[in-house]
Amino acid sequence: MDYYQTLGISKAASDVEIKNAYRKKALEWHPDRNKSPEATAKFKEINEAYEILSNPQKKQSYDGPFNYSYQSY
Repeated sequence: MDYYQTLGISKAASDVEIKNAYRKKALEWHPDRNKSPEATAKFKEINEAYEILSNPQKKQSYDGPFNYSYQSY
């Protein structure tokens, strides 16, 4: 699963963009608001993606050694 794709953001997204994307997707797929059969599973995926991408250490580990979101000159 691609966490960036789950939230609909790029790998260069800022913390604010990550949080805003999470809130938008969470509201869209929350099981109390979305009665489709896949809503619960999708909501769990969104939460998992946010948990990883909102934590700098977990995000760095997920991105691996080839993190191109920051230039290191």
